Amino acid sequence: MRGRYAERERIEQLLADARQGTSGVLLVHGEAGIGKTALLDHAAGQARGARVLRVEGIESEMEMAFGGLHQLFLPVMDLVDALPEPQAAALRSVFGLSSDSVRDRFNVGLAVLTLLSEAAADGPLLCLVDDAQWLDQPSVDMLTFAARRLRAEGVVMLFAVRDGAPGAAVKGLPPLLVEGLDREDAAALVPGLPPYVVDRVIEEARGNPLALIELSAALTPAQRAGRLGPSALPDAAAGLPVRLQDGFLEQLRRLPEAAQVVLLVAAADDTGDLTVVLRAAGRLGSAVEDLEPAERAGFLLLSGQALRFRHPLVRYAAYQGAPLARRIAAHRALAEALGEAGQAHRRAWHLAAASTGPDEGVAEELERVAEWADRRQAMASASAAYERAAQLTADPQVRARRLVSAAQRAADAGQDERCGALADQVPLPLEDPGVAASFARARAVVELGYRRPETAARILVDSAELTGVERPDMTGSLLTDAVHAAFSAGDAPLIEEIALRSPALPVLAVPARLFGGDVPGALEAVRTLVDAPADGVMARLMTGIYLQLTGDHAAAREAAVGVVAHCRDQGVSGWLPTALHLLVQTELSLGHHDEASARAVEALQLAEYYDLAHRAAHLRAALAMPAAVRGDEERVRTLTDEALAYTLPRGVGRGTADALWARGLLELGLGRAEAALEQLEAACGEVTHPLLCLPLLPDLIEAAVRAGRPERATDAARSLGEWATALGRTGLTASARRCQALTGPDGEAEERFVAALALHEGGSAYDRARTALLYGEWLRRLRRHIDAREQLRAALDGFERLGARPWADRARTELGAAGGETGLTAREDGPISVLSPQEREVVRLAAAGASNREIGAQLFLSPRTVGHHLYRAFPKLGVSSRTELADLLAS
Repeated sequence: MRGRYAERERIEQLLADARQGTSGVLLVHGEAGIGKTALLDHAAGQARGARVLRVEGIESEMEMAFGGLHQLFLPVMDLVDALPEPQAAALRSVFGLSSDSVRDRFNVGLAVLTLLSEAAADGPLLCLVDDAQWLDQPSVDMLTFAARRLRAEGVVMLFAVRDGAPGAAVKGLPPLLVEGLDREDAAALVPGLPPYVVDRVIEEARGNPLALIELSAALTPAQRAGRLGPSALPDAAAGLPVRLQDGFLEQLRRLPEAAQVVLLVAAADDTGDLTVVLRAAGRLGSAVEDLEPAERAGFLLLSGQALRFRHPLVRYAAYQGAPLARRIAAHRALAEALGEAGQAHRRAWHLAAASTGPDEGVAEELERVAEWADRRQAMASASAAYERAAQLTADPQVRARRLVSAAQRAADAGQDERCGALADQVPLPLEDPGVAASFARARAVVELGYRRPETAARILVDSAELTGVERPDMTGSLLTDAVHAAFSAGDAPLIEEIALRSPALPVLAVPARLFGGDVPGALEAVRTLVDAPADGVMARLMTGIYLQLTGDHAAAREAAVGVVAHCRDQGVSGWLPTALHLLVQTELSLGHHDEASARAVEALQLAEYYDLAHRAAHLRAALAMPAAVRGDEERVRTLTDEALAYTLPRGVGRGTADALWARGLLELGLGRAEAALEQLEAACGEVTHPLLCLPLLPDLIEAAVRAGRPERATDAARSLGEWATALGRTGLTASARRCQALTGPDGEAEERFVAALALHEGGSAYDRARTALLYGEWLRRLRRHIDAREQLRAALDGFERLGARPWADRARTELGAAGGETGLTAREDGPISVLSPQEREVVRLAAAGASNREIGAQLFLSPRTVGHHLYRAFPKLGVSSRTELADLLAS
């Protein structure tokens, strides 16, 4: 552990914190052989009194869904029965202990979090995940899901990842980069060599500890004595893995032939099961006694029935250094051994590894593996199995079907870039209309995710036209996907054009009628969709979008909650950020800014985790809205700059409009009306129909009036009034009345303000405070100070409860000018204000009667973290029980 002082200190601090009940996580990353495993070993050695769980990723086992998770939790499997039954059932299913399918993949993540908490019940827990890049992606997803939610369980999780290695993606964790040693520390690792040789070895190893040790060990006696020619060591320009592999190979080749065979089989194996390895090696002429030379040389560690390489690069060298024919023979032998053991899924992958050309029998076995993974919501593993099956398929049309299936599962797993790469491999033309339609969907996913939504819509429309004759059953779903892409573009003519291709279909009847001028017919079609919900993510999403568009925000929120639940139930995590985005929009419309922020943060983390750039841009624009309400200028600028950098060059009109709206709202709240007007008018210009910019019209109208440009509010006020009348939504009508009071004759203003306030009852508290502020300002200008104070005080209280500081400052200034008291409100000096957002959410659910486990399930926290939040919140609130808490919040 020379030269690793800072790294050790950081890890040891995490362990010390865990002994005090605080959890921590680190992503230890660096090049191969740099010392990541040694740091994990050091952590294990320092974990006095802690339980240690460890798993090591194995490259050949990467496609075995949840295999890594199962290996990690083997020592604590007895705790699974103590979990809530839905969580326990989810783990039993993914571990193959039951035949049930996984309905909610998030239950698996929550089960992992709870199991970690249970394993730490009697003391600290250290979880070591080595070579995480070679763990299967579903296991990585669930472990990082849990790691990001650890708080007060006394759990430390250390993930080690090799930089630059292909494999599972580990994201969103605090990083710890491990770099090369300096010369002094490096020289200490190679004692007894002449200075010239030390310099050459250090130069070649570039500070890599494993390379230093292995290269020096591979030197011949003559080289160790200093007799080194120009080619005695590998060329300095060569890559480290190649040089390091050569060092290992030199040592491996000194072993007897039979020992090399056993090592090759062990390297190709993905179970670590000594019985399986020996059974397979026996088919190649080796036996248990042939392990002895490899064990004496320190290449293998044996424990009971388990076999482990002392370092992953030894495994790599043993496998890659063997001739192809021997590697194929090893995989065939393992397939036979695993077949006898009843492990059909592993057998299929070894048969695939042993195949050098098309083999339909093996391809069919892999397709069954894909279907198995599919049922367990392991979409990334299913995609990999379909892809390998396609590579072993001779028939171009069957290969195309399997590649398209792989692409679809990649999209469902949130791997849009990989989806595109798989789609590029599909052999054309496609004879099966159904496969052609699925292929168009895969291409559209990539186009929507990274390029232009309009092009994605056109791809889907063209596919619907081509496949409609032979597969009319697919036309509706293709056009629905196309409408969704057109909505992202903010292109109303394109939306209407697509919808009119099949206006009898309920999910397309809404936009066909809405943008065609038949508003009553559109509202009736929306009610039909709500009363008879359609299957599938897209139809559910569009129902929520239509409800939001037509101003029924409460129903839209209910629909959005349903879509989010559907995505989690079905394991289509790639669509979850989109579903959460819809939920964020509904929360914003209802004035629930804290809830919108929390949901948007979660959705943005998921979008970034899955590299969904398109959805991340939308979410940054949405997240800027509550920041604008709070007056957080720096955050609004950062979020909207990032959003616009993506949306503007790609024609993502809705995302651009939302980002500009957030900027305009910020300017309006800060009293910069002219700047607000410019941003809001630009936002309206990004979409091609008044209905698409309807939510921002009240802000635009107010900005125009405040800027002394009432003529620029005329068209917007007329459009808002007409749509409010046509749609008949209470909240929209209230906003229209407020804007009519601003733009109409003074003699009618009070009646309209009063009508707006009455309509706001039971609706958005933020909108009601906005109306009360404008009404109070109008009353003060008429010198009706007593009446003005009543409205301005109501506005001030409302804004402060919502944390809308610029608006509260405006209301306070107006109230002071009207002669009112402007002291602090309960929002600022009351006990609730001292809670963190997470504590507020936990307290709210606890006051409603939810148990710690129920709260944890809803907020994706462990029960111990929930208890920690309540432990911290109770003294701040001056309560000692949940009953007192409920009484406090009720008051």
